[in-house]
Amino acid sequence: MQPQKLNNKPLWTIITRRMQQVRAKKFLGQHFLTDLNVARKIAETLTSGRTIEIGPGMGVLTQFLLKNPAIQLTAIELDRESVAYLREWYPELDLIEGDFLKLDLDKLIPDGQFNVIGNYPYNISSQIFFKILDYKDRIPVCSGMIQKEVAERIASKPGKKAYGILSVLLQAYYDIEYLFTVDEYVFNPPPKVKSAVIRMTRNKRRRLDCDEALFKTIVKTAFNQRRKQMRNSLQQLVGKGNSILEEKIFTMRPEQLTVEQFVELTKMIEQHV
Repeated sequence: MQPQKLNNKPLWTIITRRMQQVRAKKFLGQHFLTDLNVARKIAETLTSGRTIEIGPGMGVLTQFLLKNPAIQLTAIELDRESVAYLREWYPELDLIEGDFLKLDLDKLIPDGQFNVIGNYPYNISSQIFFKILDYKDRIPVCSGMIQKEVAERIASKPGKKAYGILSVLLQAYYDIEYLFTVDEYVFNPPPKVKSAVIRMTRNKRRRLDCDEALFKTIVKTAFNQRRKQMRNSLQQLVGKGNSILEEKIFTMRPEQLTVEQFVELTKMIEQHV
């Protein structure tokens, strides 16, 4: 059997050199993917369009995105070692050294829509998705790999233990697909948890039929005390003793409500704040 090759070099030679040039840094939540088949499958979650890759690391996913002529790729990387490596191995890559969470994406890409993809650092994945929501009208598709527990939370349906803030806020604007699970051994260093690949596709709901800022506040406030009935967790928003708290919906716990019910709840509370 011939050794697997990448750019006409044996795969183990490439991986060995990468590990020597770029050290995975715990404080950045880095776990470098070493399985090319998994990387290819992640890249195939996008088919075309202007695309931002977050945290390309050693370019294992990047190489497949660059091979797709229908994708116009910009990569954002914070780690200086990774930046130096990427510039050496992928000189054609449009690479920005910086922190995705701090960048103004409207300045980075002034016009049109753009997709987002990545093997997202576990320690900031929730923050990344909250930022995606800030640009929801410009991001039609967001896909990539995250911690399995977070993926299950995002994709969870009402009534499930995993259903929470991220579930409601993301499902309000995106259709969520849990695509597949990834085992620990395909990373260096291997994480202590399994990973999963998801894809979020912007749904047809352009705006919620309520005050969207209040909707977000209500969802976060309710789930911050998820074991309590909402008459207890939300009374701080409407005032203790307010007659609205006698409505049946306030006897429910937040994990029981669909996105549509949270919208209706927000409209009710709008009239009392």
